[in-house]
Amino acid sequence: MQIEPPPPQKPLSSLRPHHFGVSVPDLDAAVAWYDRMLGFTLERRLYIDKIPAQVAFVRREQFRIEIFEVPGAAPLPDDRRAPNLDLRTHGNKHMCFEVPDVPGAVAALREAGADIAFELNVDGNPTAFIRDAAGNLIELLQPFAVDRPAC
Repeated sequence: MQIEPPPPQKPLSSLRPHHFGVSVPDLDAAVAWYDRMLGFTLERRLYIDKIPAQVAFVRREQFRIEIFEVPGAAPLPDDRRAPNLDLRTHGNKHMCFEVPDVPGAVAALREAGADIAFELNVDGNPTAFIRDAAGNLIELLQPFAVDRPAC
């Protein structure tokens, strides 16, 4: 009896999110903000010569944020700090975290001193945007009450 080898793995069969990257003017302030506001802990710090940049990975459960501090980098333009204006420029927009209660999360973040950028309802679902210490947008989304087909 001949044993068949297992089928070959498809290269992208285990594709899953690992991290989202942001650029900031002050790495230490950003690491502290993500810890204090969202509960991310510092996983590692490193220096990348080729950029050059100081880099930190912060982690919460299985998701990481890669934070870059690049000397001389241009500041985030004002229109990139407002969700409705940011959409007028192509490119990455924001990272999003699911929370069970958006209004409760916003209240807690506001009390902690977070910069609340925008609150709205999307298809009847509470949604909010906050800004990190450098002004990068972060969305908070509550699970949709009713699943609707995409088309």
